[in-house]
Amino acid sequence: MSGSESTASRVSSVSTATAAHWVERWECQQQRYAVDRAERFTVIADVVEHTTGAPARARTGVRTGARGGPGRLVLDLGSGPGALAALLADRLPDAEVLAVDADPLLLELGRAHYGSARLRHVQALIGAPGWLDGLGLDRPLDAAVSTTALHYLSEDALRRVYRDLAERLCPGGVLVNGDHIAPDSAGIRALAADIGRRHCERNLAFTHEDWASWWSGAAEDPELAALLPRADSPGHPPCSSADLPVAAHTALLHEAGFTHVGTVWQHGTSRVLAALR
Repeated sequence: MSGSESTASRVSSVSTATAAHWVERWECQQQRYAVDRAERFTVIADVVEHTTGAPARARTGVRTGARGGPGRLVLDLGSGPGALAALLADRLPDAEVLAVDADPLLLELGRAHYGSARLRHVQALIGAPGWLDGLGLDRPLDAAVSTTALHYLSEDALRRVYRDLAERLCPGGVLVNGDHIAPDSAGIRALAADIGRRHCERNLAFTHEDWASWWSGAAEDPELAALLPRADSPGHPPCSSADLPVAAHTALLHEAGFTHVGTVWQHGTSRVLAALR
């Protein structure tokens, strides 16, 4: 599948029952890695709804999604199957939402499970040369969101991604990143990490299966065999483990052209960072 091909235009090779099973397992294992995942999704959707609604668009002179023109355009970067993208599509009835991920299996599961005329699943490697050009965007973005995905990028790659998004967002548009973003102080960073760990233990987050277990199980399902990564597939880039603190993210976002940057939600080192264009 090419970077610009949408799975919405094809008949899924995965049954809805199989997709529902594996998406549910995916969401459960993701709770192991994100403190209050559902709440973080809700906060991200709240930010997008607030910053891209009719009053905000009227203040910036940008379209409002009225019947006479195109609606809002939103990207979910590193979407996996697309739970956050589906939430945004439900919350923004006039919007077109693109769930963008590098993995064909996760995209196909999402298309079969969340299928919607306003939700497109598109394969692209975030940060690769021309990655945004391959998405088939026909107008400026109103918002770009990501959750627990951009941390694998190196500092240089993240700088390019922030710059690319700033160039494509309309005036007043927003980038919302929910991820593991540590405080600046080393001492507070250790404290925040421990608070997050304790919270996860109290909520039994570590009882969920892990990433490796999910993929091992998926590999044993014959219905998914054709969608598993091939040996010669480029796949995802290796995680750089850059572990940039919030001040580094803020500096990169300002450098890219974002005017206002700040934390709108945090628990431990799990943070939602919003940047306004």
